Amino acid sequence: MVSLIAGLTILIIGDSHLATPSYLIGSLHDGLLRQGAKSVHTIGVCGTTPAEWLTATPGSCGGAERIGSAKAVVKGKAAATEPISQLIAKEKPDLVVLVFGDTMAAYTKPDFPKTWAWQQTTSLVKAISSTNTKCAWVGPAWGSEGGKYGKTFPRVQLMSKFLEANVPPCQYIDSLKFAKPGQWATVDGQHFTQAGYNAWGSAITQALANAPATKGANGK
Repeated sequence: MVSLIAGLTILIIGDSHLATPSYLIGSLHDGLLRQGAKSVHTIGVCGTTPAEWLTATPGSCGGAERIGSAKAVVKGKAAATEPISQLIAKEKPDLVVLVFGDTMAAYTKPDFPKTWAWQQTTSLVKAISSTNTKCAWVGPAWGSEGGKYGKTFPRVQLMSKFLEANVPPCQYIDSLKFAKPGQWATVDGQHFTQAGYNAWGSAITQALANAPATKGANGK
């Protein structure tokens, strides 16, 4: 059976989960190439939120970029976003994959910033939709409670439900379905060990291979 990913040109953008070579810029990127993607371009800028991809925005904690089968290039202080409209015009991807969630969840705050998160989410979705490019949004995974970022299971669940309701017409990929709370070990509550990123990348790859957003992305 031929994968729906076969032959696709895929652009992946997102936050810190893509910003280190051993993270999703490794496992997810490689998984899509193994599924037969024609090309995969991944750009991760640590700490960024969705609306920061509407204009060029410097990263606050580094980033990385990877094209095809080459190794990821770590950007360090030079990391910055590139406007999604420019990226799509330049690369003409069949599918844009977005990896955002943890940077909007405000884990340490008593209240979830719903209005702000809605503005962040819908502005990026609208920019992509205006180009008639298919998209898939990967939501946050469970991680571990506590740690440097104060992650909690109730808040990550709230963040996921919020995204599911607000990212259409992008297809939503619910990462909470891939593991049980706390199943994948983390180094700081939010970022996973190598085994966790390998498992997450594999699960996202399989989800994309079966996603309605992927079907017909290149006219098939």
